[in-house]
Amino acid sequence: MSLRPFSVAIALCTMPFPAQTQTTPFVVEESGRGFARLADAVAAIGAGDGTIAIAPGTYRECVVQSEGRVAYTARTPGSVIFNGVACEGKAGLVLRGRAAHVQGIIFQNFRVADRNGSGIRLERGDLTVRDSVFRNSEQGILTHDDPAATISIDHSTFSGLGGCPDGMCSHSIYIGNYGRLIVTRTRFEQGTGGHYVKSRAAQADISDSSFDDTRGANTNYMIDLPAGSVGTITRNIFVQGRSKENYSAFIAVGAETINHPSDGLSITANRAEIAPGIDRRSTFVANWTRDVLRLSANQLGAGLKPYDER
Repeated sequence: MSLRPFSVAIALCTMPFPAQTQTTPFVVEESGRGFARLADAVAAIGAGDGTIAIAPGTYRECVVQSEGRVAYTARTPGSVIFNGVACEGKAGLVLRGRAAHVQGIIFQNFRVADRNGSGIRLERGDLTVRDSVFRNSEQGILTHDDPAATISIDHSTFSGLGGCPDGMCSHSIYIGNYGRLIVTRTRFEQGTGGHYVKSRAAQADISDSSFDDTRGANTNYMIDLPAGSVGTITRNIFVQGRSKENYSAFIAVGAETINHPSDGLSITANRAEIAPGIDRRSTFVANWTRDVLRLSANQLGAGLKPYDER
């Protein structure tokens, strides 16, 4: 079993942009107004709804969105990079409005004093992320709690993230007490510590994604649902690498304080293996709850036990 390279193919928009977009990097599409600073574009949308089209380039700036529904969209997907500047000592985008949509953007090199430097810090509201890359930072996405809201991540890559220096862990993504987490067609790779997905959401649906730990360093679980969760984990590919802080399980359910039921959590049609040349034993799903999980049709490599209760 081997992982296929993850690629993102995006059809580029061929519609002409207004002349103003050629001279200003941030344009609010609804009004056609251009701004030299992202913060000014967000302020212009205010409590309303708006889309900010971002010109190709590497930006050393950040923004706090405190209201409204804002879409941050690269005019050319993959050509917009937010590089290392964190607002409020948190992230490139600090989001606490009603909702946000992020598409076609690269976030890299985020490091802050509390070691939670993230591409996105979500404090409330719904979030959709598509066709984006989070790399070489302490964390990709970190959230607070919003039990009524949903986070959706699609067709994106998380690489070179996480760590546990002095016991303070960061992860590729760390979701707080949200209503629902949806992850589809997304690649996690080369973790530098912590978990690839850690989620306290009441429902987690993770599908058609890959977890390539072969070049990871001091990593832990691939998916950690420490507070319990219902939902589905299906059609994913997992490969556990050599350098592990904890290799005892691939998926962990209820390993900390259990706040949500997990009865009926469905883990089906996944493929998992320990990387070739590594002689060890591990467990595919470890369950700390007393709820009944549904496991079926998972293809497991040598050395992998399907399930245990802890």
